[in-house]
Amino acid sequence: MFGIVVVGVGIAGLARIRDLMNPIPSSPSEHLKLLGFVSRRSFGSINEAKQISLEDALRSEEIHAAFISTENRSHEETIRMFLEAGKHVLVEYPMALSAKASHELWEMAEQKGKVLHVEHIELLTEEYKQLKKEVVGKNLVKGVLHFTGSVLDETKAGFPAFSGIARLTWLIDLFGDLTVTSASREEQKDKNYSRMTVHFQTADKKPLTWIEERGPGMRREKKINFCFTSGCMENLPQAPRSAVGLFMQDQNLFAKKLLGQVSKEELAAEKWRILRCLDLAGMIQQQCEQPEKICS
Repeated sequence: MFGIVVVGVGIAGLARIRDLMNPIPSSPSEHLKLLGFVSRRSFGSINEAKQISLEDALRSEEIHAAFISTENRSHEETIRMFLEAGKHVLVEYPMALSAKASHELWEMAEQKGKVLHVEHIELLTEEYKQLKKEVVGKNLVKGVLHFTGSVLDETKAGFPAFSGIARLTWLIDLFGDLTVTSASREEQKDKNYSRMTVHFQTADKKPLTWIEERGPGMRREKKINFCFTSGCMENLPQAPRSAVGLFMQDQNLFAKKLLGQVSKEELAAEKWRILRCLDLAGMIQQQCEQPEKICS
């Protein structure tokens, strides 16, 4: 059994507590035992899970891993503390708000022989799984992925290339390695509006565009326009919801890693994808923040 502490009790943290307390019978999650949660707010207990201090969580020999569900800006520091304390870590994406920090943390986890698992539930949705099936084997001509959503506090969530890394992960997972050809950002600060536009090339020199657009009242939505030699896809496929929740699927994957049930090849491919996306996010931020790139 692996003792677990959940750090942060927002929407994701509460889902983590729920799933740890109700593992699917005979699933890898049955090897995880919730021993408490850490929060800056005072709760005492949640659903019979007891609140403990961060210091006690780091010191406890019974706690083997931390589930980090805090705001993005604190991920790096919290991961570092738990790795230094000799704990495995599961963290919500993005694992850090800079590529350099991400590589340092991954290296630290490897040196200490600990699992560092970055949650990517966007790859676990039935909608995405169906999309990937429909894309596999097709020859891309050009494509666009356009995300809209409500306003985020960038001081907590990070630059849009990092806070929106779920979209970048889709593109890398679907079309392989990408090169940034240009990136720009439009901001209308008086209207709380932001639009980041990134142009990529695939390894076959095909153009891909990612647009991340946020403003007050904007509906959370993903639109695609992927054109292949065989025709265009303009709508995400319809797919029924999985019987197993996304956080539970992710938790099972983490437990499998702890149990040594994930192949070296799968781990290496996942490491490459995660760090490559963070590298690209860093390049995008750098390009967008060049003075001539900013319009208002």
